Amino acid sequence: MWKSQSRLLHGLRVLRVQGYALDAHVCNMTKSSRNPQALCALLGVRHPIVQAGMVWCTGADLVVEVGRAGGLGTLGAGSMYPEELDAEIQKVKAQWSGSFAVNVPLLYPAVEAHMETIKKHKVPVVFTSAGSPRKWTGFLKSAGATVVHVVSSAVFAKKAEDAGVDAVVAEGFEAGGHNGREETTTMCLVPEVADAVSIPVIAAGGLHDARTMLAAFALGASGVQMGSRFVMTQENPAHQAFKQHIAEAKAGETRLMLKDVTPVRLLQGPEGSFYDQVAAAELAGKGPDALRALLGRGRAKLGMRDGDLMEGELEIGQVSALLKDWPATAALMENLVDDFRALGTVKMAPGFSWDALL
Repeated sequence: MWKSQSRLLHGLRVLRVQGYALDAHVCNMTKSSRNPQALCALLGVRHPIVQAGMVWCTGADLVVEVGRAGGLGTLGAGSMYPEELDAEIQKVKAQWSGSFAVNVPLLYPAVEAHMETIKKHKVPVVFTSAGSPRKWTGFLKSAGATVVHVVSSAVFAKKAEDAGVDAVVAEGFEAGGHNGREETTTMCLVPEVADAVSIPVIAAGGLHDARTMLAAFALGASGVQMGSRFVMTQENPAHQAFKQHIAEAKAGETRLMLKDVTPVRLLQGPEGSFYDQVAAAELAGKGPDALRALLGRGRAKLGMRDGDLMEGELEIGQVSALLKDWPATAALMENLVDDFRALGTVKMAPGFSWDALL
């Protein structure tokens, strides 16, 4: 437990009285779809915890373990060729009959092939990102999938709702990997999105433990998505050198970079690393063409999967400074749920608990 627990619980006691209606002016939680149990039912899981579909840092073993522990495991299709995605989905389904997801960046060159693979294997949940969901939402829903779109602003969230998605992920710019240019933090973004839409909102960006989960629900989220926290697990295929480097990270060692090309949060590497090269180029006022040339191709795999801390992209969130170990996924999920229950959440309003927590 944490020293701040008693203060946190004191500040939230009002939420234990008479359910949502009393506190509609604090956070927009009066809608029937705006609670964790509704999200669990929508996603087909026991706990409203989503493992993010990260590039180079997901695989069948991780997805299956998250699913078995009651969360939603997600394959990151953005770093897979179509045949690789097909193989990974088959590996998941060979070990796990429950719900799982695939995340598809809509700007991916072979997006059509990925969508056909998803349809062929009847993937239950699909997260879309990096593009407009309007083109593919109808296709995916007609294939029987639940569709969730990742957004960085309330404006994009409303457009996604209008396009017919079932839920949105409100991802603050604390998150690792590719981010929105708005640089809106999770603390501001989640309530903005929750007030703008009527569909469930999943909070992301900086979430890693029971404390941050509770904060997300107080802001109006129905569930949480964690990326960096699941990079730091035994089943994650990220290179051990990358995990060790994250464990040694200190506050302030990540930065949103390459904003003129493709905004991405990177962790500082050793002196003279790719991180330093980008920082020097941006300080010198280099334009998009020069930054693209510096970025080249394959750096994300080089850093995260191959463990090259000098020349690779080290994509991880600001929360890296708080991640000091990489437990088994099952143990992580169990601790998240147990610690959340220990905060007294089962005695709070319905927006802070779900059936499997009781």
